[in-house]
Amino acid sequence: MSKNKVITYFSEYFQIFIGIVLTSLGLKAFLLPNKFLDGGVTGIALLVRTQVDINMSYLLIIFSIPFLILGYFTVAKRIVIKSIISILGVALFIHFENFQTITNDKLLISIFGGLLVGSGIGIAIRNGSVLDGSEILGIHLNDKFGLSIGKIVMLFNIILFGVTAFVESIEIALYSILTYIIAAKVTDTVIEGFEDFIGVTIVSQKNAVIKKAILEELGVGLTIYKGASGYGYKGKTQDFDIIHSIVNRIDIKKMYKIVEGIDENAFIVEFDVNTVKGGVLRHYIDKKKNRKLPTTS
Repeated sequence: MSKNKVITYFSEYFQIFIGIVLTSLGLKAFLLPNKFLDGGVTGIALLVRTQVDINMSYLLIIFSIPFLILGYFTVAKRIVIKSIISILGVALFIHFENFQTITNDKLLISIFGGLLVGSGIGIAIRNGSVLDGSEILGIHLNDKFGLSIGKIVMLFNIILFGVTAFVESIEIALYSILTYIIAAKVTDTVIEGFEDFIGVTIVSQKNAVIKKAILEELGVGLTIYKGASGYGYKGKTQDFDIIHSIVNRIDIKKMYKIVEGIDENAFIVEFDVNTVKGGVLRHYIDKKKNRKLPTTS
């Protein structure tokens, strides 16, 4: 095995370890002592723990087994192995670590419990591991029936919190929903990163001036498409460049201001961007260096 692979494996498992610690802290110091739930398999284990006197560590492993078996036939074996290690790690931490209860304030429990659990799950997922089997179920049903993974997990948790309201109390169920929402949002943020990008397509007869202004004032890269306007009852009237760019959500208003200052009739299409790789993205993030960026086409 090469040195780079060893470093990569060490980095991945070290980060998974950090995720395990954060998740365990959120469960043991916040959720468990107050009978609050998270979503997914962890939530099932927490709910059962409120009804029977069985160690949470054992319940977490028992309820994870069916999903891990499903994962063996659904996802990459490397992910399953990492997930087994991660779930066992969380179970061991919960069993042997005696995290002290930090607060009895229900709102703080929901917020910080969800924050810690969500951070831990997000870090684990970023490094190819799953701490909750409900995601594996979502992947399986998505592959088999084309159902949205997010909707599957949400339905799973709606049923779980409905049972919680019946078995425990509506108040516990509501606080648990708050915990889940926070955990889910934090998980997404950790996985996707804090950078939030927007795609913008600009159609204008003053495209040359707009291109120059965007490059100089925002420092972003551009992709230029050849287009033609005037299709319809008038037929084709002229050819011109269509501008396409990716900007940070923070800078989107500045982008509009630049374009509208040059051509208030410019046609602008804005759309969300889930993933951005390569290109001039790194230059955009480092734009404070005031480097002039060339257009791309």
